[in-house]
Amino acid sequence: MKSRYRTLTGPYKVLESIIAIVVPATGIVFITHLPMYLFKVSVFPQQYLAIFLGFLLGLEFLILPATKKLSKEKLPWYDLVLCFLSIAIGVYIGINYHSLLMTIGLITTFKTIMGTVFLLLILEGTRRLTGWMLVCVVVVFVLYYYFGNLLPGVLQISRISYGRMIAQLSLGADAVFGVALRTVVMIVFSFILFAQILTQTGGMKFIFNITTKVIGRYRGGSAKIDVIASTLFGLLTGSPVANVAATGPITIPMMKDDGYNPEYASAVNAVTGLGSCISPPILGAAAFIIAEFLRVPYTQVVIVSIVPAALLYFSLFMQSDLRAAKLKLKGRPPEGLPPMLQIIKSGWFFIIPLIILIAGIFFLNMRPETACFYATVSCILIGLTMKETRSNLKKVVTICMGTCRGFFDIAIICAAAGFIVGIMAYSGLSLTLIRIITDLAGNSILLLSIMAAVVSIILGMGMPVTASYLVMAILVVPAMTALGIPGIAAHMFVFYYAAFSFITPPVCVAVIAAASIGQANMIKTSLQACRFSIPAFIMPFLFIFNPAVALMGTTGEIVREITFSVIAVIAICLCLEGYFREKLNTVIRLLFLVVSIGLFIPLSPLVSFGLAALFVVLIVVSWIDGGRKLRISEGAA
Repeated sequence: MKSRYRTLTGPYKVLESIIAIVVPATGIVFITHLPMYLFKVSVFPQQYLAIFLGFLLGLEFLILPATKKLSKEKLPWYDLVLCFLSIAIGVYIGINYHSLLMTIGLITTFKTIMGTVFLLLILEGTRRLTGWMLVCVVVVFVLYYYFGNLLPGVLQISRISYGRMIAQLSLGADAVFGVALRTVVMIVFSFILFAQILTQTGGMKFIFNITTKVIGRYRGGSAKIDVIASTLFGLLTGSPVANVAATGPITIPMMKDDGYNPEYASAVNAVTGLGSCISPPILGAAAFIIAEFLRVPYTQVVIVSIVPAALLYFSLFMQSDLRAAKLKLKGRPPEGLPPMLQIIKSGWFFIIPLIILIAGIFFLNMRPETACFYATVSCILIGLTMKETRSNLKKVVTICMGTCRGFFDIAIICAAAGFIVGIMAYSGLSLTLIRIITDLAGNSILLLSIMAAVVSIILGMGMPVTASYLVMAILVVPAMTALGIPGIAAHMFVFYYAAFSFITPPVCVAVIAAASIGQANMIKTSLQACRFSIPAFIMPFLFIFNPAVALMGTTGEIVREITFSVIAVIAICLCLEGYFREKLNTVIRLLFLVVSIGLFIPLSPLVSFGLAALFVVLIVVSWIDGGRKLRISEGAA
């Protein structure tokens, strides 16, 4: 996959390495609160954030060209200026934040110019990463905040001076340095760093080898290897693109060699990558923001997401198995797979960081970033004890650079989204929008949910998942909760639909990455990925209309609804692939579709049991019919 970043040499390469080390070092100091422990000095979170964001923006301008057409070998003078300007402003705000905050009501020319330049740098950084759509959305909100006093009716707000607006957005604790950026720098950063260190020390290779040994000998083994390996990798990274980049170069060629066409192989990898950001315990950046928005323990968000994520991966596994059966694909010969004892002996110690991470979050009630920090330290110690992975300066720089590149999209997008969050809070627009959206939906939860799903997908076509989720969380979630939908269900609903931006065109960055690796047509791969993900598009409605699947309800309800959901997933997979022992006829496929839709929708228990019985009948009929077709084909042969 062709890199979008510059290849620097000489002093510029040294500068890149220095900044790449400073960014994660600042994050580590923020997470561990070192100034407090070492010097008894209290530091505002915004001070860390300003320095972190300043250096991260500086690194982006240094290595990411303004347009794709520009040279990847030359560094223009203006990007060097933007780099130093970003760092200077970030460091200045970080050092002087206390005095700037105490005098935030005193508007000066210097603060106005500095704030304006800082906000423009954030917008330019966002444009380089995601294109114009999010930038345009932010600009519309800024214009509204400044000129909203001229609007008629319910949208009219009080007049604000330009200097005060800039001060609020650039220095306020509810805007750029608000909950979104604070959450990703403190929590998501630690997990990205952990994943980078685990990869560099060989932990990801150990996971892949285990998967290959366990599942490689079965039919369509390469696709199943991709599903399971991507699942395990995604549990730790929460990043679909990182998932594709790590597993795709291995699994996509394997799938092509086994007989899958390039588009199907690339789509499998892209969709399993999508699962990274909706699978516990990481769930991508947005899940941490959900916990902060709702002021609930992160474990609560994780628990709600367990069954829907498991259903997604189960559907992917089912479809890949049915496709392998349809194509008559065989597994890999057992003698070609490495011995399990040898695999475990070479990497059993990588289980230790995972145990520390899971035990810290779920059993010791640690904050996610604290548990991840201890897991990262254990991973570093493991790497230092192994001769082949012992860290040197070059590897440290590689880890830091990988962390920064994996963090660009998340942190800078959250900084830009902070404009919208701040404007909604300062102007009172959130309350107005709740009333407007509720009136449009006519107090119908179903209509409001469909509207939210459509808007989320449309936003996702032009901006990444975190940005899309944040906009929806600000604009639509309050209206959903106003109609009685539980807050966590509403947030998870829009989060899931925002996540589909990884596979829906035109952004579909996971598809683009996978198609590039598989040398496949991007549009065909995206369409195949969307078809592959049809069960996933239905699942967000379970949060709202079938909360028992999200482990919210009595034990009896939870067991019953999960059982029905598993049957629904199997039914829709059979419908999509049209195969069970042999090709299914159109009537049987349509009946499987009816069963699936009926069980996904929360109908009465009696109807659901009737549909489950119909499913059993269809399975028996399909099995008998498939056996008959097999005998006929064998007799003809």
